[in-house]
Amino acid sequence: QNLIRVILATAGQARRINLVMPYLYEARQYHRTARESLDCAHMLQELDKLGVDNIITFDAHDARVANAIPLRSFESIPTSFQIIESLLTTVPDLDLVPGRFMVISPDETSIPRCMYYASMMEVPLGIYYRQFDHSKVVNGRNPIIAYSFLGEDVSGQDVLIVDDMIMTGSTMLRIARDLKAKGARRVFCAASFALMTSGIKEFQQAYEEGLITKVVSTNLIYRSEELRQAPFFTEVDMSRFVALLIDAINHDASLSTLITPTIKITKLLDYHRRRTQL
Repeated sequence: QNLIRVILATAGQARRINLVMPYLYEARQYHRTARESLDCAHMLQELDKLGVDNIITFDAHDARVANAIPLRSFESIPTSFQIIESLLTTVPDLDLVPGRFMVISPDETSIPRCMYYASMMEVPLGIYYRQFDHSKVVNGRNPIIAYSFLGEDVSGQDVLIVDDMIMTGSTMLRIARDLKAKGARRVFCAASFALMTSGIKEFQQAYEEGLITKVVSTNLIYRSEELRQAPFFTEVDMSRFVALLIDAINHDASLSTLITPTIKITKLLDYHRRRTQL
């Protein structure tokens, strides 16, 4: 509502309205499986009616929600470069070669994102898929019966679990525990948004038990002071990048080099490999 008030305050006199929404409103309500409301699509259509020209968000839960406003500019920008850069900076001894490092998809919906990470790093991809009990609904969702792992042996390898967001963190911690039981050396967790809706107690305990080594996430949403000070947490500062996006839009410059991280990631990984070989 505050966003709508700001737009209405322009009284239709703004030359152009650009909206940067780091965490897309109701991003998880992007499709209907039963009779749920399509909140995200409705929100985008409302902004369209209010005359918003460009919408920029980061790592949308499903970027296909842009189909709700096909005639408007909608950019879902990945945070992969900044996350990889932060991980390599804080853990300089990572050996990104097959047999020593793997990327892990925590569920079937994260496979495309994790495929990109694995392809850029030139390392294997492991996948967990979930078996649900569709006869029950607990806390608004079908309970998970079991996780099954598809991938090569993780014994002795560092692994990176990648997702778009950490809600309660139960899935990520359950997978981390299973990976350690399979012999994984270190477990790193990465997500664009660390919501931590159940607090950080379980993550702190997992860190103390050696189940996880680090959680890497951005400052694109609110983070409690407790989380920011946690020894396992590494914050990825996106402030300068967002400022560059806003500056480019206001100067009618191309966003292509900013929103496409492939070239930057390639250069970063080449530099890291040269440095680790010295």
